[in-house]
Amino acid sequence: MEISQESMSRITGAKDENIQLIEERYPVRITVRGGMVAVVGPDREPVAIVSDLIGQMSRIADKGDKIRPSEVRYCMDMIANKGSVDMESLYDGLLCMTARGKPVRPKTIGQRAYVKAIRDNDIVFTVGPAGTGKTYLAVCEAVNMLKAGTVSRIVLVRPAVEAGESLGFLPGDLKEKVEPYLRPLYDAFFELLTPERFMRYVDKNVIEVAPLAYMRGRTLNDSFIILDEAQNTTPEQMKMFITRMGFGSKAVITGDLTQVDLPAGRKSGLFVVQDILKGIKGIDFIRLENVDVVRHQIVQRVVAAYEEYEKRTQ
Repeated sequence: MEISQESMSRITGAKDENIQLIEERYPVRITVRGGMVAVVGPDREPVAIVSDLIGQMSRIADKGDKIRPSEVRYCMDMIANKGSVDMESLYDGLLCMTARGKPVRPKTIGQRAYVKAIRDNDIVFTVGPAGTGKTYLAVCEAVNMLKAGTVSRIVLVRPAVEAGESLGFLPGDLKEKVEPYLRPLYDAFFELLTPERFMRYVDKNVIEVAPLAYMRGRTLNDSFIILDEAQNTTPEQMKMFITRMGFGSKAVITGDLTQVDLPAGRKSGLFVVQDILKGIKGIDFIRLENVDVVRHQIVQRVVAAYEEYEKRTQ
């Protein structure tokens, strides 16, 4: 197949790392000369798979998009699991731009389903391992709705149980007590808004940060509410949180049920709620998997290893 020189550099990646990944996975040899790519191998099927994949990569590159090794690896995983992949669809549907002008898109099919669920429902529960974009994508949608005027504020909530201490015994005022627990959410906002703009929003109470315990008795109207690390809520806390929603609000609840830090014997509210609220209109449950991990490749391997270990020990 013939490809322009500019598109070719996007396809091959830095030091041909994308080509090397494909050759490591399939029994083929990929030759790049000028604007031509040739795929050869002893078996017809892998040659056809790789040719189709490179064809999709070429059409993506022609639009000016950079193709990263993590995206190539994900597409090969999907081909192995599902038999095919629509790689081009992963580069459609721009979510937002970072403060530095970098485009943000869902990077996996699971992430696309997650974003669609947020847009189509009032409450979305998302369960998945570390690195699947649960928090980051929720923040993207929250910022989009705030900028569009669909909501008037964003409320960030997290249970403060990881340190094993009561908030009352931690030094500082409420903001200083809660801030360490909300740092992952802060990092996402810093990338999308810049730290200075984010802090201005916090000062004006457009963005509010609060521990879960301080939500009792409130009603939140016209708000985008994110409950992060929800695996560390009790069933009673989860019920209390969900019933805080007022008119014009949307809630996204994220968590990883493999990382529950509650005292032994306490059930996770995120686990229990799946049976209680399943099938209710306006509420959706999304499960992100190991294949949706978009951090460093080693994170995906670590998650898979822990899943295998838990299956053996159970």
